[in-house]
Amino acid sequence: MKNVIKSIKGTRDFFPKEMARRSWLVDKLKSASESFGYQRYEGPCLETIDLYAAKSGEELVKEQAFVFEDRGGDLITLRPELTPTLARMVASQQNELVFPLRWWAFGPFWRYERPQKGRTREFYQWNIDLIGSDAVQADAELLAVAANFLKLVGLKSDMVQILVNDRRLMDRKLTEIGISSDTRPELLRMIDRIDKQPSDVWEKNVEALGLVTSQIDAIKTLLADKKLWKESKELSQLFEYVEALGISEYIRYNPKIIRGLDYYTGVVFEAHEVQGDFRAILGGGHYANLVGDVGGQPLPGGGFAMGDVVAMLVLEAYGLLPADLSYPNTVFVTVFNEEMLVESIKLTTELRENGFHVILAEPDKLAKQFKLADRLGVKFALVLGPDELENDTVVVKDLRTFEQRAIARKDLSSIF
Repeated sequence: MKNVIKSIKGTRDFFPKEMARRSWLVDKLKSASESFGYQRYEGPCLETIDLYAAKSGEELVKEQAFVFEDRGGDLITLRPELTPTLARMVASQQNELVFPLRWWAFGPFWRYERPQKGRTREFYQWNIDLIGSDAVQADAELLAVAANFLKLVGLKSDMVQILVNDRRLMDRKLTEIGISSDTRPELLRMIDRIDKQPSDVWEKNVEALGLVTSQIDAIKTLLADKKLWKESKELSQLFEYVEALGISEYIRYNPKIIRGLDYYTGVVFEAHEVQGDFRAILGGGHYANLVGDVGGQPLPGGGFAMGDVVAMLVLEAYGLLPADLSYPNTVFVTVFNEEMLVESIKLTTELRENGFHVILAEPDKLAKQFKLADRLGVKFALVLGPDELENDTVVVKDLRTFEQRAIARKDLSSIF
């Protein structure tokens, strides 16, 4: 085994068991998206680095993107996020599209980061955006999509909370504290990281921005005020709509939620596991100018993204990942003997035409065939012998209970 070539650091192999779980996750987020009328879309995995320079923060462009020169000398990157691609796509057909758009996607992304728990260099991400609306109602809808997904996968409100803030409110309060517009973007990024650093380290970093002690104390008081949302008209409306949507148990105000990307301008939110053992499960917010920086007319909207890595870790921690997804709706057709092989093949064709997934055994002792089916994880094994062929029946063996019964071939759809 020492000569086996290793995979690239920070990537994952998806064997069938893991792939089945990822497909299950996609089914759930698809249901959550489409139940609110969102349509699926996709963009390319390669983009010019200029696109991210226009729409994303400097850290993402200079430190996290996989950038390389193509044969023509242009700098291109494996996409680290999807919102800039979305902006470019919308700008390219802005006059033909009907707004507001409700779009969602799920695909691979790459960031050059140090692999660690909950973070890989290649990951899959759910992206969902509502484009062309500046209404608080749109922000509430996105929260409802996120909460709906949590419900679908079994994550209850005592397991996960969606924490909400508004950057407009924070801008107003920071102005009152005397924070200049030049200092504010970097300070907001520091606030976004406040719980990821020791308090003394964080304070020294803030001091380095030129803030005095009274300003730092005022900021700390601000970030501890869990009732600050009452000073925001937008957040007051948001929580009213959240109540009407039936998801209020999932939503909580937190003044520390800022989101690090530069294009957020309004409501921002993150979903966190309540014990604090994991990174944010998902995050997003409202933006005032989606496509203006890539050549289109400015459009408001909102959206969020969820990576598959942390989501799966949280689901696993709470025992919510289905144990057996490898062979859904699959039956294992045995071969009674060499003489019955053709009839067994005919049975598999009949089953597939009726919507079954079918694995056909090779001729061998029935006990070995049953053992193989059990090891594969298939629930039902079917036996078609001479007597069954004559009586137009099939013996169905449940490999978990070891019970078996004869069923008319026309009634085989009833076994699931």
